Amino acid sequence: MNKSELINKMAQELRLHPRQASSITNTILEAMSKTLEEEGNIEIRGFGSFTVKTYKPYTGRNPKSGEKISVKPKKLPFFKVGKELKERVDE
Repeated sequence: MNKSELINKMAQELRLHPRQASSITNTILEAMSKTLEEEGNIEIRGFGSFTVKTYKPYTGRNPKSGEKISVKPKKLPFFKVGKELKERVDE
């Protein structure tokens, strides 16, 4: 499912105009993005949680030339699936 499919599903299920469903979806996604930018955590019970993981710098290798390169520290979003969702998918 992509974003437009989610918007259409929400509009259909909640009997909303697609613009309203789009606005709601964008508001939720923007709030989640802002929370992760500020290094907050998001927990949606029964679904999962989003966190930001910090990775330390390390020495990597250019696969083309074999040359050693220095990789800068970075932060990446991470999703951990919730127990209920894991069980539903596994059925």
